[in-house]
Amino acid sequence: MEENPTLRRGLYLEEFQIGLKMKTPARTITETDVVNFAGISGDFTSIHTDTEYTKGTPFGQRVAHGVLVLSVITGLAARSGFMEGTVLAFREISQWKFSAPVFIGDTIHGEFEVEETKPLPRLGGGAVILNVRVFNQDDQIVMKGQFNVLMQSKP
Repeated sequence: MEENPTLRRGLYLEEFQIGLKMKTPARTITETDVVNFAGISGDFTSIHTDTEYTKGTPFGQRVAHGVLVLSVITGLAARSGFMEGTVLAFREISQWKFSAPVFIGDTIHGEFEVEETKPLPRLGGGAVILNVRVFNQDDQIVMKGQFNVLMQSKP
């Protein structure tokens, strides 16, 4: 499988080869992220917001919202640049699994691997199925699944 950490920005559909791997930059999940996400989503569940409560849980500390981490990984994918200016739509998330908790202070990054491409000429591009794995600072997989994105064809 090909791995190319120095991809140029804004790949077109035709440039996504099966097996191509892309790695995102890393980002630390902060207290501010968790508090802001709770406010935006309305999810003030104790596992995310109550330190004393979490001392009695198997995790022993507050856990970042899984959907917060999923949102961050989409942003890290954007920062990596491979979709910059060529993505048409984020179509689907499938087979998503939250495998391990992400705690405040954990640093995450993503790895994307092209699973499949499907031209959709009527849309001016096609679907790219990406296998996604999200890792913490200890290289433990914390979540994984697939993204289906619609990418432009070469002009």
